[in-house]
Amino acid sequence: MWLFNSSIGRKLVMSITGFALVLFITFHGCMNVVALISGEAYNTICALLGSNWYAIAATMGLAALVAIHIIYAFILTIQNRKARGSNKYAVTDKPEKVEWASQNMLVLGIIICLGLLLHLFNFWYNMMFAEIIGAEGLKYGPADGFNWIKETFSNPVFSILYIIWLIAIWFHLTHGMWSSMQTLGLSGHVWFKRWKCIGQVWSTVIMALFLIVVLGFWLFPDAVGKCDFKLLPFAVG
Repeated sequence: MWLFNSSIGRKLVMSITGFALVLFITFHGCMNVVALISGEAYNTICALLGSNWYAIAATMGLAALVAIHIIYAFILTIQNRKARGSNKYAVTDKPEKVEWASQNMLVLGIIICLGLLLHLFNFWYNMMFAEIIGAEGLKYGPADGFNWIKETFSNPVFSILYIIWLIAIWFHLTHGMWSSMQTLGLSGHVWFKRWKCIGQVWSTVIMALFLIVVLGFWLFPDAVGKCDFKLLPFAVG
């Protein structure tokens, strides 16, 4: 099948899975900001998701998207290096018009993968996975996402590692978003610069949402999540 066997097909799969992941990250970033406002509201969202069948199905789908995106990224990277052959050593000067992120997507990808493993260990393992297996003796309950965030970012090492991770994701997104639009044929002469601008703004806003959560829980742990859930406009009951 050409989607798997051709370079264009692989790039198309990369673009589609990448855009789907961007939508998930956008949702995840907006969800996390709730924890800064109200710990009770955030835990309500965590309980709503939890280990329900739809949350597990969505998690499996998300895992598949991540796996496909990572595998195809490595395949395309190896393919591009083989295509360049010995010529990759012929020129030592970097092209002026090639973005830093474009030249270092493999390094950024490795940092992102390592950060993802850390994130899964700190949260998914202690929350959804713990609820699925019925784990006991945990410091907080599986649905107590607020305190798991507070516990994680009370450790300066984790906070700094997360900040490095978010910066790597930002670089990856600023290049990946407009590149995906170009692969999908949605980036003509007029829209090329527009997609680059949209990608940079969107990426910056999303990563800023995650960053303020890290900094808020790290630097001001006693000031976050204090709002009464019942006073929030989206509260039910």
